[in-house]
Amino acid sequence: MNIAGENSDCWSARREGWAAQSEDARDSAAIDYARVIHSASFRRLQGKTQILNLGDSDFYRNRLTHSIEVAQVAGGLARQMQKSHPDHPACAWIPDLTMIQAIGATHDLGHPPFGHGGEVALNYCMRDAGGFEGNGQTLRILARLERFSAAAGSNLTRRTLLGILKYPAAYSAVRSNEPGRVPRLADGPTTVRLIDRAACKPPKCYLDTEADVVAWLLDPLPPEDRDRFVSFDKAPGKHGKTRFKSFDCSIMDLADDIAFGVHDLEDALAMRLMSGSDLVDLVPDSAASCFLDSLKKRYPNEFGNNVYDGFIAGLSDESRRKRYIGRLVGHFITNVIIDSDESFATPLLRYRANLPQPQRFFLETLKDAVAKRVIYSASVQHLEFKGQNMVVQVFEALASAPDALLPESTRDRFAQSDDPQRVICDHVAGMTDSFLLKTYERLFSPRMGSVFDRI
Repeated sequence: MNIAGENSDCWSARREGWAAQSEDARDSAAIDYARVIHSASFRRLQGKTQILNLGDSDFYRNRLTHSIEVAQVAGGLARQMQKSHPDHPACAWIPDLTMIQAIGATHDLGHPPFGHGGEVALNYCMRDAGGFEGNGQTLRILARLERFSAAAGSNLTRRTLLGILKYPAAYSAVRSNEPGRVPRLADGPTTVRLIDRAACKPPKCYLDTEADVVAWLLDPLPPEDRDRFVSFDKAPGKHGKTRFKSFDCSIMDLADDIAFGVHDLEDALAMRLMSGSDLVDLVPDSAASCFLDSLKKRYPNEFGNNVYDGFIAGLSDESRRKRYIGRLVGHFITNVIIDSDESFATPLLRYRANLPQPQRFFLETLKDAVAKRVIYSASVQHLEFKGQNMVVQVFEALASAPDALLPESTRDRFAQSDDPQRVICDHVAGMTDSFLLKTYERLFSPRMGSVFDRI
């Protein structure tokens, strides 16, 4: 079989034998998409944090709505590449709409309660048991924990799983063992136990528990491609950093960047966590010049001589904001380019979706603005800090007496597992924000809890 050639059908293989019903009109990508959309882990995203816990609000984005938007933007990028680069050799390998939407919809499945704060907390809890990382948990959910097959999770096609594998290196390979990177408790506090948040930040990776899945996933690649694809950069005092993503994964990753930089900005402005003056401070006209030039060319009579002021005013105005958000998303999608790395023989590794440098710089500026004014603000960090510590306490409580405290279904898995601590981690990581909070209150609050509560 010509594994790297265009006639290879190895990418439609599944780890566990399965055949569609003869009357089923769907192709492999449609089957994968259905399994993602109908999964329990996808539904749970509606109760997981995007920027911060917004209580009972149904207007602002959560992980579910964010994932739907990433899937939609990824589909737009794929179609745009077909239109903008019809003669590019990568066109034969651009995923169809259903496949790239399936990949986009999965990208946050592994995020634990309270987002990256919960991720850091679980990495501390699993410090001596293989660690934790949200993207690695996504692969674990799809390859192990979902129940669409006997032993292969969702049993998705090889190509879909390759698109989901965002960081193709194992936790044990890329983690740093230098003192500032080993998960531990903080030195300062004397009356409470707090984790060292910087030291507990995990590397970007897949978990060693899925090493066999990744081996199967990469098996069709020529040895040279496989070795290069899983390589990573090392730096003193830092975790290793992977170098490569598959073509499909690069589309999903770019869509995620666009959704974060633009849609999270929209929420931040709507919630008044950012203002027009913040935009002026953090998104100067020099960074936005590519977008401003496109506005002036496309809408010559709308702005007069000061397009930048019109751009800031449009985002600041609630009645016009959605129009400008749509223009931003459209600007990034329509400027997508295809990079080629001829060192790879395999087309799915050779090509990568990207943005030209001006658009990439503008997008990174938008992302940094949201991070500085919102994500790293004290109001959000307070919630992340609190959620982080609740995650640690719930995990440690369950681990201290699993036979007594784990719910029955999880207790059965715990008893049968040769990696029981990972079972507790899976249970906590799968909780929504509100369910983690209720579990914490049930375990630690004197006045909360009923025998009729679902656990």
